Formats: sequence, structure tokens, C-alpha cells
Amino acid sequence: MKQSLQLKLGQQLTMTPQLQQAIRLLQLSTLDLQQEIQQALDSNPLLEAEEDDTFPGEGEADSREQADSTGQDGPMDSQDGADELAADSDWDGNLPEELPVDTQWDDLLPSASAPMGAADDMPDSDFESRNTAGESLQEQLLWQLNLTRLSDTDRLIALAIIDATDDNGRLQQELEELHEALLEGSELDIELDEIVAVLHRLQQFEPAGVCTRNLQECLLVQLRQLPPSTPWLEQARVILSRHLNQLGSGDFKQIMRRTRLSEEDLKEVLALIQSLDPNPGQSVAQESTEYVVPDVFVSKRDGRWVVELNPDIAPRLRINSNYAGLIKRADNSADNTFLRDNL
Repeated sequence: MKQSLQLKLGQQLTMTPQLQQAIRLLQLSTLDLQQEIQQALDSNPLLEAEEDDTFPGEGEADSREQADSTGQDGPMDSQDGADELAADSDWDGNLPEELPVDTQWDDLLPSASAPMGAADDMPDSDFESRNTAGESLQEQLLWQLNLTRLSDTDRLIALAIIDATDDNGRLQQELEELHEALLEGSELDIELDEIVAVLHRLQQFEPAGVCTRNLQECLLVQLRQLPPSTPWLEQARVILSRHLNQLGSGDFKQIMRRTRLSEEDLKEVLALIQSLDPNPGQSVAQESTEYVVPDVFVSKRDGRWVVELNPDIAPRLRINSNYAGLIKRADNSADNTFLRDNL
């Protein structure tokens, strides 16, 4: 048997660990991929997600703030005093005759500078701040009820009315039914007039138009909360009170004949009515819309279909620069060995 040396060229695909990991990741869905990345971030201290939290101009503002703090320390108190004197000199001591409903006292009278965050630390400051918390309409009404002075009987009636109000702000039970339920559930002698009085009290809550029995009452309640100087306010009340059926059917000629309004005037009145909200409760705690995030993008380019991965479905990863600097020390400590194993 003769021994010989032969050279043979060939190609062979080797499944390296990196290739095996890439194939496994390509088979994952978006949710599974996000979980895989989160597990890698939790187990490997060298990895971190790239997050750009710097807003435009933030760096410049920080540099100016640092320059102001390190520049002059002495004149700071005198500068604050000068600012307060300037603010006092700008105020002539007179209050405006007419003020909007939402005017704050801080807009009228000069005051000393308050510490930052003092107003933010006050819970339940106004209705709008509560509305952004994502609460339901019933929770908003209960919060306003707790700020209202009522007797125990009236509070019991108010709770029953709020419980019978749906998410649109409409009362789902007749007052007679509420009256019977209250008489059966308690030993109090409650009159129907008391329920009507409490209902009118609740109709003053925000958003305007809640706890109303029908569309007509809902719109009229909203008109009552508008300033008396609102243009075409009285005409809108007349149309909603007496000509709602003609308004719903679009019989504008009959409305103009009965109200003696011209076509242009009727358009102004209708614009005011259309600005009202038929379902005021929907403005509270609207559910955020959830959109479907695609895993891939498919597009046609030059007659060919191209499939691309969505780069926004997973966070971008990078090596922590602080840990990378520790590895460069090239020592044989246990910490450095651990860092090298996770690199």
C-alpha cells in the first residue's frame, strides 16, 4: 500500500455559534425578540440600550445654567431683589373689571417667588389635571362630589345618580325609578323634588353636560354654562327648546319662519350649537389607540419586491463605555475576567 499526499478543494458550511444565534433570532416574532433582548440586558451588565433623551437646546441651557452658577456668587441676592422690585413697579394696583372663569390669582397680583414644585405638590388642583390621569367619568364625578358640601341625604341621592350615569354622561334611569330605588334601599323619606334639585347640582359638574336625561337637556345645560355675552346664545336656547325636531330633520326653512331669523343669522346660531358636545363623558379618560407595529416592510422597487426588517421594533444595543474602559486594563482579576466573558 503506497502512501501519498493529495490536495482537495471543497466548500463546507460551518454552523458557527453566531450563525446559529442569527438563525434563531430571525425566527422570533416581535414580542419574542423584545423579550430576548430584555433578557440579554438583564443578564449582561456590559450591554445597554441606546436612548436619546437629550432634547434640542437642552445642552445649551445646561451650559448657560452652569456658567451662571459658577460665574458670580455675590450679586445673586441683589439680582433677585431687583427682579422683585421690577415686578412690583410694573403693577399699577388696579384689577381688571372682567375676569375669565379660569383666571388664577397669580395672573393678577404680583407675589414673591415661590419654591419650585409647590403648586405641583398640591393634589387635585383642578379638573383638567385630574382628567389627564386616565380615570373614568364616574371617578371624576365622585372626586367633584367630595369637594361639594351636601347633606347626607343629598349625598346619597348624588351617589345614586352618578351610578346611573353612563360613560357618555347620560342618565340611564328615570328619576321615578331612582326615587323608588332610594326609598327601598333606605329608611329616609326622600321626595322626588329633592332628586331633581340634586340632579341640577350635579349638572354643574365638569365636563359640562353630564348627568342629563336626554340630548336636549345635555345641550341646554352646556348653553347655561356659557358666558351671558356669548353671541346668539338666546337664539340657540330657543331653537333647542322649541324646534329640536325641525333641527334634527334639517327643516331650516320652518325654523327661520318661526324664529324670524335670516339665513346668515341661522348659520351663526347653528355654528354655536355645533360647538357643543352631545356626549361630554367621552372627553374623560379616552382609551389610547394601540397601533399594530409591523415586523417587516414589503415594498416594490424597480419591479422587484423587497422585504426589510423594521428597525424600530427593538431597541439598539451598545457596549457600556465604562465597563469597556475597565477591560482595557488587561489585568487578571476576577472582575476583569467576568467582564471579558460577557463581552
